Amino acid sequence: MRYSAFTWNRLALLATKLPMILTVCIALAPAAMAQDASGDDSTVIYPASYFVQWGPRTAQDMLDRIPGQASTGGPGGPGGGSPTAGGRGLGSGSGGTEILIDGKRTAGKNNQAGGLLRRIATDQVKEIQIIRGTSGELDVRGSGQVINVVLLEALASQSVSWDASAAMAQDGEFNPSGSVAVNGQRGEFNYLFTLRSNPRYSHNVTHERSILADFGRNDVISEHRINDRENNEISMNLGYNISPNSSARVNALYAVQDSPTSVSRITNNLRSTTNPLTTEREDNPSDRDNWEVGGDYELTLASGSRFKLLGIANQTNQNSTRERFKLNDDNVFENNLFLNNDRIIQERIVRGSYTMNVFSEQSIEFGVEGAQTILDSKLALGLLSSTGTPSAAVGGLVPQNVSNANSQVEELRYEPFLIHNWTISPKMSLESTLVYEASEISQTGDITRTRDFSFVKPKLDLRYDLTPMLQLRGTVERIINQLNFADFVASNDEQDNDRNLVSGNAGLRQQTQWRYTFRTEYRLPNDVGVMSAEAFYANHQDVIDRIDVSPSDDNLQSANGNIGDGTEYGLDLNASIRMGMIGLPNLLVSPSFIVQDSQVTDPFLNVERRFQSYIRGQWRLTMRHDIPEWRFNWGLQNFDRVDGGLFRYDVDDIEFDIGDPRYNLFAEYVDSRGLTHRLDIGNVSNNVRCRRRTRFVGRISDNILEEIEGQCTTTGVELSFKVTGNF
Repeated sequence: MRYSAFTWNRLALLATKLPMILTVCIALAPAAMAQDASGDDSTVIYPASYFVQWGPRTAQDMLDRIPGQASTGGPGGPGGGSPTAGGRGLGSGSGGTEILIDGKRTAGKNNQAGGLLRRIATDQVKEIQIIRGTSGELDVRGSGQVINVVLLEALASQSVSWDASAAMAQDGEFNPSGSVAVNGQRGEFNYLFTLRSNPRYSHNVTHERSILADFGRNDVISEHRINDRENNEISMNLGYNISPNSSARVNALYAVQDSPTSVSRITNNLRSTTNPLTTEREDNPSDRDNWEVGGDYELTLASGSRFKLLGIANQTNQNSTRERFKLNDDNVFENNLFLNNDRIIQERIVRGSYTMNVFSEQSIEFGVEGAQTILDSKLALGLLSSTGTPSAAVGGLVPQNVSNANSQVEELRYEPFLIHNWTISPKMSLESTLVYEASEISQTGDITRTRDFSFVKPKLDLRYDLTPMLQLRGTVERIINQLNFADFVASNDEQDNDRNLVSGNAGLRQQTQWRYTFRTEYRLPNDVGVMSAEAFYANHQDVIDRIDVSPSDDNLQSANGNIGDGTEYGLDLNASIRMGMIGLPNLLVSPSFIVQDSQVTDPFLNVERRFQSYIRGQWRLTMRHDIPEWRFNWGLQNFDRVDGGLFRYDVDDIEFDIGDPRYNLFAEYVDSRGLTHRLDIGNVSNNVRCRRRTRFVGRISDNILEEIEGQCTTTGVELSFKVTGNF
């Protein structure tokens, strides 16, 4: 039975919540009072004066007061495993919200504009623009909407922002962190330097019980997993207006992360009467450093045409080790597993384009993008064995031969593109895109293989402002999903303690999809709020999921591979409303609900099922209440998945996940000195995430049950206190 009556009733109840809220808000909207924003049908402008009543400190604080734009801080994306992940390339567009600063986007992947908003003081912001239309003048393409933060022009200015915080985990461990940023302008030169230390500490407690096929008790496992991660980062964002018609920007980031994990595990074998307890511990160091440099140059000609050149280079070095020790009869911990994974990931992207007006209301952008991505992966495995020669290189254990353990994967990709923007009327705009992608993927090392791919990627994006308040949008596009190069090589299995490795697949192809979306957005009068609904449908080709790559029936193995075609569809409802109709205009309530489904043929059982790890739906509710006369605001966040659809199928087991709702609370106070004091209480409900794993003897298609494991994990309540200031 896939769903209980309770699950369907709960789904039906959740589905009715948002329409009821929307109906009430529409009916009461004229009675609400709020300061008006200005702008045309497709662009809403919020001047700096709009935010004065709330006393925000940063550009992000300002954005959080705009209906529909508040950051939730919660999990992202509609589905785990994300078969809906967006296309690749700098010009593909996310389909969601893009952030520009002074009309320009940040040339970076790890160093993006979203993080800059917390470093820009409010006295530097002139206005915030919510751009809902398409235009050849925009620095991004194919986004749902664009947020443009326009800064004040100043000959000389400088501000310093800082924050210091302390967090406490469920075991009482304190974790301090902090950052400082210098932001300023000198004539035509502007800069932002940020230094941040953001360590993270987590303590997960897991309990597992399993039963055998005859329903006899098997074992009980108790595990404590502690991750004490240090994360230090320095970044800079520089901009220079070379002339009234040309400008350049440079962004850079360097980060170092030390993320050791310690595990203690006690297994009680309920089938044994002599020595039922097994004690294990793991010491798993993990070191990572990464850097990124990005830059862009823009030149506007006298004719109004524009030339744009953008480039990004980054590299991530990661080395992680898993060492497992078992307490032997002499009361000494003896090493029985050593697994080291050393990876270097490099990426280089260059994009050049030329934009020109062809008619008064039409423009064309054409250009080319080139990218190189390289993964260099090495894996070493050592096991406790009575045969073979121990080696210090694998912790004093016996080295094991692993297929596809040492490989380099490289992709070279080229994309000539053509984008046509047409403002058909003051109410209607059309963006048409045609991209040709050609790529070569080569793998050397333990496996040598080279393959060529080519795709044509058209896209149509039509927007119509039915009224100044109501916008309709339809999109049809072909998406080529980004490959995870780690799937090409053997790697550590972090999901299953009974399995050491996950095999790689050198024959993996890109997953593609034809995606159709229809979206409506209604902005309530008097800036009371915004409501939106989006319906989507997608045909997927070469869906990536687990496939059987077993060398023999006695050595079952699986890897990520292409399993065929699939479909996906759903409905996403969102609202963000000021509660002026009940006398609380400074209370912003933002509910959302997404319900979705998918279908693909399982390669192991040859039955129709959902995509791997696909979340059936999710309910979110965020609230923010400002009390300006007290210089105080507070809020809450609630995230709750629709349980019943999150399955993972493998060659010899099936997993099923469920979880409790998560609640977060926060409160902020700005004192007379301008310091912001913020208290966050995360996971107030101390939610529990549970997994059921059904193991089979041989393949799951043989339907010979071996055992059923029931596992639940808690992370505890998370407390943090932060002080933020500017000077």
